[in-house]
Amino acid sequence: MKTIKLTFVLLLAMTTSVFAQKPSAELLTPTNHSLLLIDHEGQMGFAVNGIDPVQLRNNVGLVAGASKIFNIPTVVTTVAAESFSGPVFPEISEFYPNEAEYVDRTTMNTWEDVNAHKAITGKNKKKIVMAGLWTSVCIVGPAMSAIAEGYEVYIITDASGDISQEAHDMAVQRMIQVGAKPITSMQYLLELQRDWARGETYEAVNQLAMRFGGGYGLGIQYARKMLKH
Repeated sequence: MKTIKLTFVLLLAMTTSVFAQKPSAELLTPTNHSLLLIDHEGQMGFAVNGIDPVQLRNNVGLVAGASKIFNIPTVVTTVAAESFSGPVFPEISEFYPNEAEYVDRTTMNTWEDVNAHKAITGKNKKKIVMAGLWTSVCIVGPAMSAIAEGYEVYIITDASGDISQEAHDMAVQRMIQVGAKPITSMQYLLELQRDWARGETYEAVNQLAMRFGGGYGLGIQYARKMLKH
């Protein structure tokens, strides 16, 4: 009887160990998704309320920088860049300087633009992470459209914004109701890193966090100086 119990305990321990190391398929990895950055342009940013513009830009910098560090297939799209909305945030153009690769549109719903749709679906990723301005128009449209076509959509809520907090919140709720998953910019960065033993991206992630990560970045800087880390 003792032998049977011991065997059961060992099998249980082995099973628990195996399953404990298997992450959820819901988590984002550097290879299981594409990133869509929508209309982070001056004219769109002027009217944003509910998030401080400096905070918004820092969050966008975290997202764009993370996508470069982890080589995420990324589409940057603009709306009427030459005639109305203007250039993208410098926090995006720093990491994606080739404006010729941006997809400019006239449609408010990115998904309805032929070139944008081709660029996004051409990445061949069933998970799409989105952020942009404004949440209630330029994010709701492609998010709901992509979900309708069978894609899994993640919305980086603090790298998006709208003309009022209510407009932003209602848009996020509407997308959640049809299956979109809300995340934040720092969450995006750290979910991709996941393990501090991943040395190939460790330093770049820390440098990005120190630059755009607010208090968390200050903490890293402090620890390195005071603890000689």
